[in-house]
Amino acid sequence: MPPKKKPAFHFEQSLAELETIVKSMETGDLTLEQSLQQFEQGMKLSVLCQGALTLAEQKVELLVENAAGELQTEPFYEEDDD
Repeated sequence: MPPKKKPAFHFEQSLAELETIVKSMETGDLTLEQSLQQFEQGMKLSVLCQGALTLAEQKVELLVENAAGELQTEPFYEEDDD
């Protein structure tokens, strides 16, 4: 039997699902059990979305011109406010 493939992760779809979960929890109409299930699913989605954002940030590169006038890439580093 071939190994199972992981389902494809879609950031926008996961974010929309997370927003739906938050809205449903904010209504206060869920039972405690439903709220706990929604919270658990929301936390999973949050971790997946945060991981995707972190990966995207690591891939961002700034295009800069060196002293010879040639374009080169440099890794993106977030500036500290300190």
